[in-house]
Amino acid sequence: MASAALAAFLTPFMSSSINVALPVIGNELSMNSSVLGWVATSYLLAAAVFLVPFGRIADIRGRKAVFLIGLLGYGVSSFLCGIAGSAVLLIVFRVLHGITTAMIFSTAIAILTSVFPPGERGKALGINVACTYFGLSIGPVIGGIMTQQLGWRSIFYVHVPLAVVAFVLVAWKLPADNGESKGERFDLPGAFLFGLSLAALMYGLSLLPRLTGLWVLIVALASLAGFVAVELRVRQPLLNIDLFRRNTVFAFSNLAALINYSATFAVGFLLSYYLQFIRGFTPQQSGLVLIAQPVVMALFSPFAGRLSDRVGSRILASAGMAVAAVGLLWLSFAGQSVHIGFIIGALVVLGFGFALFSSPNTNAIMSSVERRYYGVASATLGTMRLTGQMLSMGTAILIFTLFIGDAKVTAAVRENLQPAIRTAFIIFATVCFLGIFASMARGPMRPREETKEGAGE
Repeated sequence: MASAALAAFLTPFMSSSINVALPVIGNELSMNSSVLGWVATSYLLAAAVFLVPFGRIADIRGRKAVFLIGLLGYGVSSFLCGIAGSAVLLIVFRVLHGITTAMIFSTAIAILTSVFPPGERGKALGINVACTYFGLSIGPVIGGIMTQQLGWRSIFYVHVPLAVVAFVLVAWKLPADNGESKGERFDLPGAFLFGLSLAALMYGLSLLPRLTGLWVLIVALASLAGFVAVELRVRQPLLNIDLFRRNTVFAFSNLAALINYSATFAVGFLLSYYLQFIRGFTPQQSGLVLIAQPVVMALFSPFAGRLSDRVGSRILASAGMAVAAVGLLWLSFAGQSVHIGFIIGALVVLGFGFALFSSPNTNAIMSSVERRYYGVASATLGTMRLTGQMLSMGTAILIFTLFIGDAKVTAAVRENLQPAIRTAFIIFATVCFLGIFASMARGPMRPREETKEGAGE
């Protein structure tokens, strides 16, 4: 539990720290809004592309080995990001950061699920999610202080010793495993098509509204169709498509996760610009405001996880999606002169909704598959999370491009920035509202059904 929790803390701590520092990074390295967005999205894209492949490798070769290599690589790539001297180098090292993060994401939840019995799984996953949100909570505050006092590079440097501590703890305490699918083959063609479809999707979104972006999105859809065709034919697929075709709980819970992250991830990105360029806050002050959402997440996630063990995940997760939609719509009314308490109130509502959704939804996914699929199930959930985050950032960048163009984001474009941010929040609130129906579509589940291995299959 401690090993997985520490790993769960690291990556969200990095992500939320960087969100506050993005405006400063853009100014120092002379990036416009489109290029600056890739500092975050290149990391997310790399992590999403490699999550399922590493999840499958972990099932075959052993989860501890993949976990350890990921922690070691995470520390090295954090240092490289810190010394990057140009926008290109920073984005390249962020890609490496994402690849090593995929090794951590694809194994942590699978390790927890394999250790804790079904009746206690929701509690364990809730604690793990709380650690994730604790990282999100202190990230904006620590990131804002470090950016203002020590420079944005210090955010990357601080992760090096943290990764070392996590590596030592995992190597020392986590029992070795040989993989539940030992001896099976790795599906390389499937992995290639899977990665190509995600890469083309994100790149195509970044090119919109140009015609080139539409063509790249067509390539993404064709690659996805090819991936599904390959997976249906091979004996030992990268991702068992039957998990989606025959397992309603698994399929719609993952769809709900995709929608939820698509609607909520860019909130920190949008509010960083709102607070610093429209309201004139410093990075440190912005971080103190943004902390409201993840603090509420951290407080209520363990409670929601335990409750899902008793009452089921469907109603809890769907209610969480509805509350998050209200929080997003609330933020769309944030004008230039509203009291800062208005913003904090919206973030508290959004955080509570996300806490109600995340732990129960994760519990439903991991409890719906057989033990030998834990790695792939964990990686699939991670892929939905990161793909949703990419879609969220891609949507935000597209809206910025439509309202601001390729101009560098400064106080001079404030008049166009405000309607861009409002439009983004309205779109995200609508997406989150539609996600309620995807969450409900997983079907009625009684608590005892969720405590069986492979429920819903």
